[in-house]
Amino acid sequence: MDLIKQLAEELSLRPTQVEAAVKLLDEGNTVPFIARYRKEATGSLDDNALRDLEDRLNYLRNLDKRRGEIRSSIEEQGALTWELDAAIGAAGTLAALEDLYMPYKKKRATRASKAKEKGLEPLALRFLEQTGAALPEALAAPFVDPEKGVSTAEEAIAGASDIIAERISDDAAVRGRLREWLRRTGVIRSTSDQTEPGVYSMYYDFAEAVCKIAGYRVLALDRGEREDILKVSVECDDEAALAEIGKLVLKRGFSPSIQIVKAAAADSWSRLLFPSLERELRSSLSENAAEQAIKVFALNLKPLLMQPPLKGKTVLGLDPAYRTGCKIAVVDPTGRVLDTTVVYPTPPQKKTEEAAQKLRVLIKKHAVSAIAIGNGTASKESEIFVAELIRTLDVPVSYMVVSEAGASVYSASKLAAEEFPQYDVSLRSAVSIARRLQDPLAELVKIDPKAIGVGQYQHDMPKNRLDTALGGVVEDCVNTVGVDANTASFSLLSYVAGIGPALAKNIVAYREQNGHFTSRKALMEVPKLGKKAFEQAAGFLRVPESDNPLDNTAVHPESYAASKKLLALCGFKSGALREGGLTQLPARVSELGEEKVAQELEVGLPTLRDMIAELLKPGRDPRDELPPPMLRSDLLELSDLKPDMVLDGTVRNVVDFGAFIDIGVHQDGLVHISRLCDRFIRHPSEVVRVGDVVKVRVLEVDQKRKRISLTMRDL
Repeated sequence: MDLIKQLAEELSLRPTQVEAAVKLLDEGNTVPFIARYRKEATGSLDDNALRDLEDRLNYLRNLDKRRGEIRSSIEEQGALTWELDAAIGAAGTLAALEDLYMPYKKKRATRASKAKEKGLEPLALRFLEQTGAALPEALAAPFVDPEKGVSTAEEAIAGASDIIAERISDDAAVRGRLREWLRRTGVIRSTSDQTEPGVYSMYYDFAEAVCKIAGYRVLALDRGEREDILKVSVECDDEAALAEIGKLVLKRGFSPSIQIVKAAAADSWSRLLFPSLERELRSSLSENAAEQAIKVFALNLKPLLMQPPLKGKTVLGLDPAYRTGCKIAVVDPTGRVLDTTVVYPTPPQKKTEEAAQKLRVLIKKHAVSAIAIGNGTASKESEIFVAELIRTLDVPVSYMVVSEAGASVYSASKLAAEEFPQYDVSLRSAVSIARRLQDPLAELVKIDPKAIGVGQYQHDMPKNRLDTALGGVVEDCVNTVGVDANTASFSLLSYVAGIGPALAKNIVAYREQNGHFTSRKALMEVPKLGKKAFEQAAGFLRVPESDNPLDNTAVHPESYAASKKLLALCGFKSGALREGGLTQLPARVSELGEEKVAQELEVGLPTLRDMIAELLKPGRDPRDELPPPMLRSDLLELSDLKPDMVLDGTVRNVVDFGAFIDIGVHQDGLVHISRLCDRFIRHPSEVVRVGDVVKVRVLEVDQKRKRISLTMRDL
């Protein structure tokens, strides 16, 4: 099948869209650039659609490469028939291809290969004909040859049976049929020698149909097996399996040879086919579960990164601890560290009043308006301390418990050491916690995405696949927001389309040596930042200090002339953009006619509309249009919670079976997928996403297990 046509059918896209996107990708264009600045060519495919297309394109191209390798290998063996060639060409999956190649693969010595060396293959083929009335012993007699290691007719039959068993196991049609049958009817089972309650208690004696098992259960079984707590296997009806094989290999009639083939089929199933297909099935289940988990992680990561920043606020970051004390860092609205200290309000020291006095001084001295508390060890005690402190202040201060997932990874990193050489690891962590509240995106890009902690079983995922998927999410977020070329960290710059780590390092070095960039065009002076890199990156880099106000928008330099022409066409003076007097721009374009204006400017309608949006709000941050983070000034205890209480909460994590909600106590509550809304949904992400502020009702509080059950229904 034609690659473009296949991709279009699979992804429900127009062939012209696919063809344009493939061409642009092959030319070395990045996904963010194509999604933003080549909408006319692709029919406005967004970054998600483009990444799905790119993934599938790479898979199909790798499949074609493997198809060529297999075809060449079989041809070299002189075994490529017209029928086989056609089957190889039609194979739509790697599994189907490998099934066809199975009989022609070089194998290590097997019972079948040893039997072939003894000259027993013709006997096996004779049995497979399943015709005639001759007894197997009579057919085997001519093959008895002690010199070849075949002393009796029984040994000849046994050897021939081994060959038949391997042929059945290698048969593409048999493997394909049994693979689907096992997936449809198999049961995955786990057992354990453990009796004490634990993480895997529900899997100590567990069984579920392969076709129904949820991905997160598969990942749990895999992890339990790796930790030697669970024994996992696939069970099926062997008789039914043999019946499926029989439909393909057994012939009708009364030939004595049928029994030989039947026995060989049973041996093939138990010794070769089932073990192989079980491994395949387990691997496929794990792979699909991992893909689903990666998808969920990506879904969670994007809204987390895109949480609105807390702009214009001086924030006090508090990294909780017991014995070593709580580390404090005060950070100004630009992210600059103003002050640091260590206080001991938690056990064993419990110097509560002394700690409170230190924080009062810092809050007054630096006009702190918000406190960010890490959610790790001693978080609850620290939150109680902060809430009580706030009650004693005569200025408005609020707080928020911030996920500190990955903060320790960052604080111990080379990047953190370069950024804050004067601070120890723990103080760097306090800075990171404060900055996460101020600008989640700018801070979280410094951390390996899988350490951020908004997925499930992320540490069990295939590293390369996870890194690619999550890296794509971070890249899309960074480019959606845009980056100030004069203030952005190395970490932020490295995710800008077309830049990458090497060029990001060069930009920072050039900036430090030569001062701030005065225009977008000045970026081309950076060593090794060529025309292609500039083309990809320019629209996502902002230069607020530039004399050209378009340099502080998402308008691409290739559209500057069109933008100026648009303003003139609509009767605006050249300085109107800088003065912010373009509120009438959409109305004037509408009066003139969108299509007519687009033709006049020689741009497409999508580019025109994007241009207008940017000219209306130069330097806009799309995150500002989202609801702000929910700050608190008081807290609840677990014991304060009662059934039917209605509370506001923030979605902290979304998993396959529900959503975890921060309602102001130390433990997040769970809204099960069945309680997220009144309609059927396939996944919680259809209803909520990380960072959403939602209303929930308390269903049940398990004090002993510290579990909170919530619902979002009937509110």
